[in-house]
Amino acid sequence: MATEKELSDFLKSVEKRAFKRSIYHVRDEEAALDIVQDSMMKLAEHYAEKPANELPMLFQRILSNTTLDWFRRQKTKNALFSNFNEFESESGNDEMDFLEIKASESETLMSESAEQNFSHTQNVQEIEEEIKKLPARQREAFLLRYWEELDVSETASAMGCSEGSVKTHCSRAIQALYSALAAKGIKP
Repeated sequence: MATEKELSDFLKSVEKRAFKRSIYHVRDEEAALDIVQDSMMKLAEHYAEKPANELPMLFQRILSNTTLDWFRRQKTKNALFSNFNEFESESGNDEMDFLEIKASESETLMSESAEQNFSHTQNVQEIEEEIKKLPARQREAFLLRYWEELDVSETASAMGCSEGSVKTHCSRAIQALYSALAAKGIKP
């Protein structure tokens, strides 16, 4: 059974990555924040009695399900109000502002020149833009495997699919990212 401190420490450790992952999926900062907060509340309310080592997988699954629920609600909302589209303003903006992305605070980046740091930041922005363009399941598999550093079986469990599907989604995501980034002149 996880103690209150273990649960709190776990939630603090995953909040930024979960928020970033949610932004990649929903492309709306407020919605992403709501999704992460709802996921954290669900974990605390329903699974606080679970052992601390089970919390990461439970949280990833809850986060995935909460994100899917958000998409379902959006789809329903859009269907209900589709007749009113002509009255809506066209000021909606799906663009994400990556200017607030911070470079890693590792010593190597701190010792880089301004030119190298700028180049690195541009590359990170290009990579993030290409990740946004991936199909939803590929993006989810890629982020769980390489952002959250889950293994194949953990990713399959979090996504509710087979390990083979995870491998396929990851492979396709990597191929798509490699091709897109190579076309932009970014080498791995």
